[in-house]
Amino acid sequence: MTFTATAANINEDVLPNEAAASYVQRLAEEKAQAVWNANQSLDAAEDPLVVLGADTCVVVEGQILGKPSNAADARRMLELLSGRTHAVLTGVAVITAHGTACDVEITQVTFNQINDKEIAQYIAGGEPLDKAGAYAIQGYAARWIPRIEGCYFNVMGLPIARTIALLAVTDDPRAIDKP
Repeated sequence: MTFTATAANINEDVLPNEAAASYVQRLAEEKAQAVWNANQSLDAAEDPLVVLGADTCVVVEGQILGKPSNAADARRMLELLSGRTHAVLTGVAVITAHGTACDVEITQVTFNQINDKEIAQYIAGGEPLDKAGAYAIQGYAARWIPRIEGCYFNVMGLPIARTIALLAVTDDPRAIDKP
């Protein structure tokens, strides 16, 4: 079996009045569908095509936070998260010749208070600039997180157990929706 990572190159803007769970599920499905459409001509008998799409966002005080656009945006996000509990949502979609299976994983993450100096040092290191919510739980930001409720791997960007369950569903075509 061959595995490749492919960028879907889709518009990732939040739609007007779109809920966070709907947003990440829609993006996961759109990413998977775009890659499926570009690759479905592969010989399914030789190597059945399975496409996995995922998208993660952070939600705090009703605001959906994606990846920061720059250092100032990263600072704004980290200041917003400081001393609060927020939700991390990841939409996951699997597409096979049998159909599409998708779901959303939600994890609650609590941050300690973060002072200005710590935020500046963190941003200067570059780690938050390509992460939803401007932090990586598996990196330096772990020192600010005293508690999570839910899947740790979800906060990293791919809920492993949920993904495995969706992949298993694709073995039973009666259990999933047709594309």
